[in-house]
Amino acid sequence: MSKIPFGPTYDEMLNPSHQDPEVRAKALKAIKENELDPINLFNITWKNEKDEVNKIVLPKALTGVDANIVVLFGKNFPSGSHKVGPAYATLMEGCVDGEIIPGKHTILGPSTGNFGIGVSYITNLMKYDAIVIMPDNMSKERYERISKYGAKLDLTPGSESDVILTLERTYELKKNPKNRTLAQFELLPNYRFHRHVTGNSCVEAVKGIGNGRVACFCSAPGSAGTLAAGDQIKKVFPECKVVALEPHECSTLTNGGLGQHRIEGIGDKMITLIHNALTTDFITQIIDDDCVRGLAVIHEGANILEKHGVPAKVAKEMENLFGVSGICNILGAIKMAKYLKLGPDDNVVTIATDSFDRYPSVIENLHERELEVTDNVLDRWFNDVFMGADTSYVLDTRGKEAKEKLFKQKERDWLKFGYKQEYLDAMRKPEFWENEYNKVFEYDKKIKEMRGKEIK
Repeated sequence: MSKIPFGPTYDEMLNPSHQDPEVRAKALKAIKENELDPINLFNITWKNEKDEVNKIVLPKALTGVDANIVVLFGKNFPSGSHKVGPAYATLMEGCVDGEIIPGKHTILGPSTGNFGIGVSYITNLMKYDAIVIMPDNMSKERYERISKYGAKLDLTPGSESDVILTLERTYELKKNPKNRTLAQFELLPNYRFHRHVTGNSCVEAVKGIGNGRVACFCSAPGSAGTLAAGDQIKKVFPECKVVALEPHECSTLTNGGLGQHRIEGIGDKMITLIHNALTTDFITQIIDDDCVRGLAVIHEGANILEKHGVPAKVAKEMENLFGVSGICNILGAIKMAKYLKLGPDDNVVTIATDSFDRYPSVIENLHERELEVTDNVLDRWFNDVFMGADTSYVLDTRGKEAKEKLFKQKERDWLKFGYKQEYLDAMRKPEFWENEYNKVFEYDKKIKEMRGKEIK
């Protein structure tokens, strides 16, 4: 017999103030002193000890636009990325449903990095064995973090653009009845976490900024979990435009394009099963090396930013806030602020999944490729990448024909993995997504009922 080590409900992740005060106090102490204490499950939230959303309003001297660009940052989550949230939610729901049992099942985590880190971290805290399946050409910091938390690595050929191979390998490993998959690309707990926790946190993040509303929400899909935040934002602010960002070098959602790219953290060459295409208003392409160069500007060029009007204190604070995909999201937000002609009262919201600690090797590689990265080079990149962000490669997907292309692509990607046409057809209707979201409240009730109970 063993106890299910349940952590927070969805509501307690959105509102940590709703946690038992004693639990909250212990969790805040543990995050500073012992990151492997299971009480850290209660630190899975966008909010800090003051119950405020962790965010930054980017200086307009950096963005070059009138609109306010608000970035929620995930570095304060346990394990250093918001991906720990959907990893926990998926494992937690499996426990509630009796599909995952401590001591009996091994957890599989298909990933390109951050979700794998989250899986390794969560399974450490909840006492499961885990295997993370990911491409063999990602940043070394990701492998090191996964190994540090105790999961085994099962590497597939390729890089970010070859995530489909990790899925194929995962389906092979799933044939072993001992294995259970935290399938971020296809299981709805990922959608539920981001719609409820991330979406409502985005709504809260703009209070007191501009007109207090969200005009646009941008995110690179990755698993498309984060994009689900847009569904909840639209419920509060119907005018909000939801924008999926993808690499120009692998423009799969735009036109079926395939190719390699450098924006780690973005799943591509497919439309993920949990991507709600109904609410995606635009697809915008971002040039991959702009993201790496932009990261170098922010991490290494505080003096350059200050020269262009960014306050010295803010430039210093931003040095370690973002990773490559975070810069991708920021560039997408700048492009859409220009495309939508947004003004000083308007807010564009995006997220930074992780922070710089996962990318020193990426910047090292940039230096090797560029041979020299001087202040003059960083200054040129500042102008080219941030000031030069334009409205090219923006596709309006609000029309029926554009939606149909996305639906058909989802069929091509997922029928081969055993999903039925009827299930995929159901995803064409808003009711499907509303019914899935409402399970948040059912699971919250069950978690509270099952906390600390012993199971066979």
